[in-house]
Amino acid sequence: MARQEKTIVIAGAGSIGCYVGGCLALAGRKVILLARPRIEAAVRKAGLRVSDLDGRDRRIAPGALTITTDPAVSLSGADIVLVTVKSGATEEMAVLIAAHARPDAMVVSLQNGVDNAERLRTGLGQRRVFAGMVPFNVVQSPDGELPLRVHRASEGKVLIEDGAADLAGQLAVEGLAVETHRDMKSVLWGKLLMNLNNALVALSDLPLATELADRRWRLILAGQIEEALAAMKASGIEPARIAGLRPALLPKVLRLPDWLFKVLARRMLAIDAAARSSMWDDLQRGRPTEIDELQGAILRLADKAGTRAPLVKRITVLMREAEAKQRGSPGLEPEQVATPAGGFRSR
Repeated sequence: MARQEKTIVIAGAGSIGCYVGGCLALAGRKVILLARPRIEAAVRKAGLRVSDLDGRDRRIAPGALTITTDPAVSLSGADIVLVTVKSGATEEMAVLIAAHARPDAMVVSLQNGVDNAERLRTGLGQRRVFAGMVPFNVVQSPDGELPLRVHRASEGKVLIEDGAADLAGQLAVEGLAVETHRDMKSVLWGKLLMNLNNALVALSDLPLATELADRRWRLILAGQIEEALAAMKASGIEPARIAGLRPALLPKVLRLPDWLFKVLARRMLAIDAAARSSMWDDLQRGRPTEIDELQGAILRLADKAGTRAPLVKRITVLMREAEAKQRGSPGLEPEQVATPAGGFRSR
């Protein structure tokens, strides 16, 4: 079929990229992974293991998946480029795509943050670029464990900007639900609200489900979301619903007692026990995090709008301190993360 003849390049095959690329390859799509040397060596030696919280556990044998560290080799024949690098590498990837990909290749940003598609457009001129959103969490196996395993630890459909015939159909396969959406700006700002929790997982050194089940951490997340919503409202931004909830209700739901939160927020808590945040993984591996693209986006918006965001700023400072120390997660308690002046707000 013509659909299977498209060449899909995963530009930045880390946890999300390997999961998406693995699902596509298992479904018969022609996939090339552009990866770091560590990932390339692991996949060439022992293949790739792709699993999820729905019970799938599939393997791709060594040699059955095309992987390279060379952007010229991977991008030159791409029909679709799925950008899955960290937000800080967006401009660098745009340069590589501009240099090596065909002018008619479609480029899709599957990254955290709200402005990566626009940054790609700036670097790629007239090329077709589509915003995308990955709602789920992917956990990567520890270094040295073979085969390399990427495990989808939460639910959700990938959303991509409407406007390209059958692009979603090219990407929607078993284990990877994909749909189009007309208002990706709203979707990305909505996701950013929940992504403010990534730093709390990183600072706490707790699995995501454990952290969210603790009201003390949820109070901090609720405070961040309130600051973000104030900045968005002042800027005329309307974020999309999260887990079926209107964004304005999120702080109230997060502040509920633990037992009631578990009853009313089942969709939010549909998370594998192993799930962490990518920001936690970055700290553990000594890499720069996306704090500037997540909390930083709120601070920039608040500064421009003239609203206050002291809790978001406090968490940004703590994350930058943890990055600088290069010791992984600091394992902080919620009382250490809450703003020194105000403490918890527990209406």
